[in-house]
Amino acid sequence: GLKRRCSNHLPLSKPIPARVAIPKSTKMPQVKIIAKNFMDMVASLTAIKLDKLYNNVFICEAILRSLPPLAKKYVLQLLFIDDPVPCTRIEEWVLPGGLSKHRVAIDRLIQLRIFTETVDRREGTCFSLNPTFQNNLQKHIISGGVLPREPMNSSNGIKLPSLQELETYALQQWECFLLQLINSGQGEKLTGISSSMMKVFQRGLLSQRDRDGPRLTESGFQFLLMDTNAQLWYIIREYISNAEERDVDPADLISFLLELSFHVTGEAYNLNTLTDVQRTTLKDLADLGLVKLQQGRKDSWFIPTKLATNLSVSLADSSVRKEGYVMMETNFRMYAYSTSKLQCEILRLFARIEYQLPNLIACAVTKESLYNAFDNGITSDQIITFLQQNSHPRCADRVPSIPENVTDQIRLWESDLKRIEMTQAHFYDEFPSKDVFEGACNFARQWGGLLWEDSKRMRLVVKSEVHNQMREYLHTQGN
Repeated sequence: GLKRRCSNHLPLSKPIPARVAIPKSTKMPQVKIIAKNFMDMVASLTAIKLDKLYNNVFICEAILRSLPPLAKKYVLQLLFIDDPVPCTRIEEWVLPGGLSKHRVAIDRLIQLRIFTETVDRREGTCFSLNPTFQNNLQKHIISGGVLPREPMNSSNGIKLPSLQELETYALQQWECFLLQLINSGQGEKLTGISSSMMKVFQRGLLSQRDRDGPRLTESGFQFLLMDTNAQLWYIIREYISNAEERDVDPADLISFLLELSFHVTGEAYNLNTLTDVQRTTLKDLADLGLVKLQQGRKDSWFIPTKLATNLSVSLADSSVRKEGYVMMETNFRMYAYSTSKLQCEILRLFARIEYQLPNLIACAVTKESLYNAFDNGITSDQIITFLQQNSHPRCADRVPSIPENVTDQIRLWESDLKRIEMTQAHFYDEFPSKDVFEGACNFARQWGGLLWEDSKRMRLVVKSEVHNQMREYLHTQGN
């Protein structure tokens, strides 16, 4: 009979000898976080919820603002036309070189259900505006609109922070929130975060283990290297996605968040004008620095920050480059001109902190520090993108802003962990004859399961997926 020896985790990258040295980490996670903007979330709503959303004139204006330039033109040209307009006639408004932009605009309008598509026997495909969207936008353009709430009178003993103080507050809140995420990865428990926000984090950024506190996942480590805009959109997207778990209508939540974008930064608005759900939402947003809550003797109010008033702007339009602080040298030493504890902790994710001065952090990018980052799920491309986005102004103007030998070496160190692939397999030896061995090799090859063969000693390795077929084949040969 034939003896079968199984190896469930046999390393295979080439024809292999009996003994193989396996590195500690052979798994490179391919986790990607995609931060959508509001319009992507609006497009995912049902037709009934969209019509409900379009009943708010300010939502219609916010959506009009978000559209591509050509799509805005189509909406405004069809705004006072009640009959369907043939697609061929709309194409006549486009220059010959703009057909690709035309298709993008039409697709976006259909996704948001602003355009309704009909087919006419004579005219072919025709488009008309969503009646609810059309009527409300007409009223808003002709007579204007009134916000759901007006700013409070500053003479009522309200002391408003300056715009600079408000921006500092928003930055501190956001950094405090990110620092808590980082500390959770070291086993510390999150404090001061609402239960609804905790659910957002646990959906992908944190994992809860038995008896231990929450830990950062691979996505959580990647999240920390995103720019602030992408981080904000990820949190808002997840916050809206699990709204129904909190008995909140996603359409109502999107409507309220878009309304916030029409408020004036730095002005005070009375909390008594909000519903209970909206007040709860504001408390969650205050944790992230989108609004500041204040309490007076009689009234309570909220003050929107720039993060809140920019919510309706698309991700691409709002991603303005911020001034960087990192200088990378060809000897892999890195200097970060910063006083922020958060930025120090983010650099610690992939670099070794050597010393820290009041306004300077000196680090080194080493093989060990990068291996630690790779083990946590951070990729070389994310590290390089982070360094490029945060490069100091004196380096940002150079091409490339990060030395090529550094970026190449970071990628090479990552590729070191991909040299060996773990594959479940079965090992066969002690075949009774050369003919049976060669027949087994051909059979495994036909099934696409042959991984390695040794014709001299008559040994072979096949994938686990074809093990049952191989067993049946060998059984027939034995008979």
